[in-house]
Order: sequence, then C-alpha cells, then structure tokens
Amino acid sequence: MPDSPTANAPKPAAAPTPVISAKPVVLPAPGRGEDLQVRVSAPATGTDLPVVVFSHGFGWSMDGYAPLADHWAAHGFVVVQPTHLDSRTLGIPADDPRTPRIWRIRIEDLTRVLDGLDILEAAVPGLAGRVDHDRIAVAGHSWGAQTASTLLGARILGADCVPGEDMSDPRVKAGVLFALTGLGDDLTPFAREHLPFMRPSFDTMTPPSLIVAGDSDRSHLSTRGPDWFTDPYTYSPGSKSLLTLFGAEHSLGGIPGYEVAETTDESPARVALIQQLTTAFLHSALCPEDTGWKTAAAALDDDPGPLGTLQSK
Repeated sequence: MPDSPTANAPKPAAAPTPVISAKPVVLPAPGRGEDLQVRVSAPATGTDLPVVVFSHGFGWSMDGYAPLADHWAAHGFVVVQPTHLDSRTLGIPADDPRTPRIWRIRIEDLTRVLDGLDILEAAVPGLAGRVDHDRIAVAGHSWGAQTASTLLGARILGADCVPGEDMSDPRVKAGVLFALTGLGDDLTPFAREHLPFMRPSFDTMTPPSLIVAGDSDRSHLSTRGPDWFTDPYTYSPGSKSLLTLFGAEHSLGGIPGYEVAETTDESPARVALIQQLTTAFLHSALCPEDTGWKTAAAALDDDPGPLGTLQSK
C-alpha cells in the first residue's frame, strides 16, 4: 500500500516552474539501425539552464520516469531522455544482430545526445539560447545507471580482468545513479554467461556522483544482497555520496512512473525525498556556490523519522 502523508514528508525547496516538452525529437544515427528518438523537457522560463541526460532502465523509453524528469525540469533543468534500442516501444526481437551490442549502443546514444544538444535545443519552442552547455550531468536507473556511469569513467572489465575502453566524456560534470549494479565478481552463473558487460570497474569514476540504493533491493543477477548496490560508492574515488533508502526495492518507491505495475514498493514519500535530494545535489554539483545540497543533507540527518541515510566522502 502507498505510504500515507506524514509530517516528515519532504517539501520542495522552491515552487516549481511550468514545464515545456517536445517529443519525439529525432537525432540522425547512421549505423544504429534507426534514428535516435528523444524527449526534451525544460522550464518555460529561465536562462543558463543546466542539462541532465537520463538513461532509462531495461525496456523503458523516453516516456518513463516522469517523477524524476518532470520534477527536475520544473526546478531548473533541461532533461533529455533518449529511447534506447531495448525499449519495449521498439519491439526489437532478442535475436536481432544488434542485441549483443545494445549495452554499447546505449552509451553511444548518450554521447549522441551530447553531440546534438544544439539540435535538441532548437526543437523545443522557446528554448533556444537558454541552455548552458558547460553544465551537464548524466543520470540513469538500473541498466541506465550502468550506461550513465561509463560517461563518468566506469569501465568494463574483460575476461582477463583488464579494464576495457575508456568511454568517459569530459563534458559530463556529475552524475546521479539509481540502483546501479555492483561488482561483477558476484554475478550469478546466468549473468556471467549472458551479460558479460556487467563487470564494471569504478576505479576511474571520478566526477561527483550521488549513488541511490535501496536496502531491500535484491537482484536475481547477483549472489549478494542489497549491499551489492553500494559497490559504486565503496569502490569509486573522488567526491561521492550514497543515499540508502529504508525498505526500498529496485523501483526505489516508484521512480519509473506513477502507478507503474512493476513497482513493488510504492512510496510517494520516498519518491518525494528522492526528488528533493537529487535536485539539490544536481544544482550544487553543477554550480559549486549553491549550498542547497548541504542544507538538504543536514535536514535528512536531523529528521527524527528519516526514510533513509546519507553518507559522503
């Protein structure tokens, strides 16, 4: 059952701004098999707007994750959501010759978005000239978090345990990674055989990032428990924060969408906390003089009935 409102439910730091959105915006993608479809959402007013490029989880599309995308756009961000080839909306069969490379094509999708920001900006009425191309973050959930993490410097280990190609992008200044899978040493036999790309190294994932994990998130791909999802924080260098949500499973209370069937732990209060903390983190990570993240972190620490715990390094 959904949580009932409580006195401890987080409240937004500022009133939301009306949002404008355009979809599908199409970016040419030679060699991909079909062009890349993207949704762009942005506040109707404001200038020098920072950018968040969001990578969806397996099977989703640019239409998912409204609780995140709508909130971020209403609080000052241009949110860009590409539809990856694994999306159910595209219906690509499992035996498609591109399937073994979809993990890599996903990464190329995010890079293509960064390359095409001018096109995307021009496609949304009234957005041209209002985007700050020097303040860019990536975010993602589950497989999307792994996709986004590579632009932050995570690398895939080969069978010889040697890190593969560096696919980081210097244009990306920060990240928010939801339910990002942990080290590949703990994969199930099925995952080891069929998902060889799930062997990350976080040793070079250096940009500031917020890792969001649920303490009840148990993956059928790992032999470990929920602590597997804390590996990206534990094993990455630099400025990192870990938000661990009490009672949260893989959907973290419902971030993929409102009343989504696959959400097994529906919690509007938990989603509201995620909205508040990620928004504060992104603003402060992309604008160092912004103190909203420190304020939000302190408020969680002082909450007598917190929905999670936060640690930073």
